[in-house]
Amino acid sequence: MDGKGRATDNAFIERFWRSIKYEYIYLNPTNNVMELYQGIDGYIKYYNEELRQRKLDNRTPLDVYSLAA
Repeated sequence: MDGKGRATDNAFIERFWRSIKYEYIYLNPTNNVMELYQGIDGYIKYYNEELRQRKLDNRTPLDVYSLAA
């Protein structure tokens, strides 16, 4: 959806997918699709609710965005 020369438009989601692949998928091979789905669901909850991020002043995304609401 980004235009020509707009590579940085996707930076946040590209970083998120990199994190999911290197921190979960590559380290936890699964035997079926349901295991993969449940694992990714758990990782997303962890990423949003527990993982403190430097760029968010050591807060979780949930902390930051719940304050904005």
